[in-house]
Amino acid sequence: VRVETEQVTIDTANGPVRFTVEIADDEAERNRGLMFRQSLADDRGMLFLFQEPEHASFWMRNTHISLDIIFIGVDGRILNIAERTTPYSEQGIPASGLTRGVLEIRGGRARELGIRAGDRVHHRIFPS
Repeated sequence: VRVETEQVTIDTANGPVRFTVEIADDEAERNRGLMFRQSLADDRGMLFLFQEPEHASFWMRNTHISLDIIFIGVDGRILNIAERTTPYSEQGIPASGLTRGVLEIRGGRARELGIRAGDRVHHRIFPS
């Protein structure tokens, strides 16, 4: 199965960082997310897209690896980041506001790259 990927760039205080992401833009893909994956490369991730902005909440059911979950507002700015989430946890991880997209990357990567709340995310769904 070949997975379609797209590019996401985040403007950080240290300069732009790029990820190649799989897109989860329907209910089934969003529900599955990165469940059952054994690893995630440093420059890879999954971008969850919502047709209508919502108060998103994620959990780690059936997710084997720790993730950084980055909640992105309608304006393309990062609302909040849940760092190094706990694998298999069913505790809800909420966004701090209305969410248009959510980027999941390897746990600890946001801190390593200096990604912070307020940083701008560039992708076709966000205004430039």
